[in-house]
Amino acid sequence: MRDADSKHTLRRRLLTARAEMGADRRAAAGRALRDALLDLPELEMAASVAAYASFGNEPDTHGLIFALWKRGTYVLLPRLLPDGDLDWASYEGPDSLAPRGAAEGDGGSGAPGMLEPTEPPRGPDAIKAADVILVPALAVDRTGMRLGRGGGSYDRALARVGPQILTIGLVYDEELVDRLPAEPHDRRLRAVVTPSRGLVRFP
Repeated sequence: MRDADSKHTLRRRLLTARAEMGADRRAAAGRALRDALLDLPELEMAASVAAYASFGNEPDTHGLIFALWKRGTYVLLPRLLPDGDLDWASYEGPDSLAPRGAAEGDGGSGAPGMLEPTEPPRGPDAIKAADVILVPALAVDRTGMRLGRGGGSYDRALARVGPQILTIGLVYDEELVDRLPAEPHDRRLRAVVTPSRGLVRFP
């Protein structure tokens, strides 16, 4: 099986497992991830953090980004561009989020529940200024390889980031796996955080 085919199969299985997960478990996972990350020295010292507003069955990040913002961290959130790349804008509290596309007046097209920042966009290169980058993932393996949703948006964004920047995937416990299929364009993460294990750094 080609890596691209095996990725497609894995995505379907992981998305199905997330859909079957109870709301209480998802909420508890979000709180555990938030607490683990807020105690992380790199995040405590970070002036700027690139994060994302979770949607659907992803581990919840809304409490985390609100807590980072309240303690004075400059938080950048992504906006999906028509070509699949990511632009970035600042998070200024819950009222600064709107359904994807609403800022452009198209009624909020995109995945149901996906929220994006309504502040002025700062361009795809704004991610370079982040001290820590929090990355969505369906799974991460023990070498730092990440499985995303297949659009390639984060692989393009992470290609702009220097190797010294801490990039962290957020997943449920069973989504930290031994090995994932990889393709040449895939970008490895430097760490992952799960509800039970907390932060796991990769060599």
